[in-house]
Amino acid sequence: MVQDPQTLYKLMILYMLSRVNFPLTKAQIGDFILEKGYTNFLTLQQVIAELIDADMITSQTIRNRTHLNLTEEGVQTLSFFENRISDVIKSEINMYLKDNELELRNEVSVTADYYKSTTGEYEAHLLAKEKGIPIVDITLSVPIEEAAISICDNWQKRNQEIYKYLIQQLF
Repeated sequence: MVQDPQTLYKLMILYMLSRVNFPLTKAQIGDFILEKGYTNFLTLQQVIAELIDADMITSQTIRNRTHLNLTEEGVQTLSFFENRISDVIKSEINMYLKDNELELRNEVSVTADYYKSTTGEYEAHLLAKEKGIPIVDITLSVPIEEAAISICDNWQKRNQEIYKYLIQQLF
């Protein structure tokens, strides 16, 4: 077992990211680690920041979600030290990922962001991926920021319904 708790938390995060073929968000990792009582929120944020600084994971913020991905450096580090994670913890992580895979995948596979374009309009960029491949990629221009925010929020809530409508109308 790992002597330093923060090292264990880092290894747990690397292990979680190695067990999925899509990014996990900080919130998703936090849900598991905090729910199980391994550490507190501040320590978890510090550990994630240290993993990013060490180039073991990368982060990409899309609106209010930070997506985390494992780097090659993280893969190598995990291969050296994975045996320091107890079988019980690995089992808990594997069960969590198995039980929540669809929800976890959907949360990071559907993204919506907006920005102000050079024309002064706001552009809402809506994306849905399946197995890492974009299946819907839409950019809508609107005159006001509130409309872009609303479009992004509604995409997060209704993307499946919208996708189904598009397919029905276009085929």
